[in-house]
Amino acid sequence: MPLEPDLGENLADTIGEKAARRLRARSRPERSVWFGLGMFGLVGWAVAVPTVLGIALGIWIDRRWSGSISWTLTLLFLGVMLGCVNAWYWVQREGHDRHGEG
Repeated sequence: MPLEPDLGENLADTIGEKAARRLRARSRPERSVWFGLGMFGLVGWAVAVPTVLGIALGIWIDRRWSGSISWTLTLLFLGVMLGCVNAWYWVQREGHDRHGEG
């Protein structure tokens, strides 16, 4: 049973794109262990900085205005969430750069 013309063309386009991406990746210099450690550090700081800032702001608010809500815990949680989104952004950006998609 022959393939539909559109399916064959799409398959050929997909294979061509993957081959071109592989050739671009091979033409780039290899990234060292230091690059990996730097990226690991970047992701760590991307989570740590918003978390620490959230804690510091929460402690300051709790000392200024006491209430039933613990702003330290609330802003700790928001800082961790913001840090995770930030880290995800950097990892996605590196993935796109590495694969030549961005």
